[in-house]
Amino acid sequence: MKLVCQNKKASFEYFILDTFEAGIKLTGTEIKAIRAGKCNINDAYVLIKNNKPYLLNMNIAKYDKGNLFNHDEFRTRELLLHQHEIVKLATKVKLEGLAIVATKAYFVDSLLKIEIALCKGKKLTDKRESLKEKDSKRRIEKALKNSIRI
Repeated sequence: MKLVCQNKKASFEYFILDTFEAGIKLTGTEIKAIRAGKCNINDAYVLIKNNKPYLLNMNIAKYDKGNLFNHDEFRTRELLLHQHEIVKLATKVKLEGLAIVATKAYFVDSLLKIEIALCKGKKLTDKRESLKEKDSKRRIEKALKNSIRI
């Protein structure tokens, strides 16, 4: 598995409840640009229209050696999921008001996969609590590391 890009803000902005691995339909110049490392999913999210999931706001920069048929950077791309996964995601979003956010893009062999997460938004107090937990874990790790050296 070769990680291409990831959305680090997703775990800070949302409670991640469940994750899914999805394929994605791309054109030739898009996959070449992604292999060159010109991909960004920080603002990417998923909408389900007509029982098909679509990824919006994924930025794939134009391919340098592309020609007249180069792709649009922010076009809507279709995700490839099993039907039971699509139904599960659609019902959770509709009934519980959850969001579907892209968290990682990576290669498995030669195929690009997108990890999408079913998320619930955090409030400001929740974000502060997660920062406190992260800071306390860091301090504990540092103290343990220093005590082992002695």
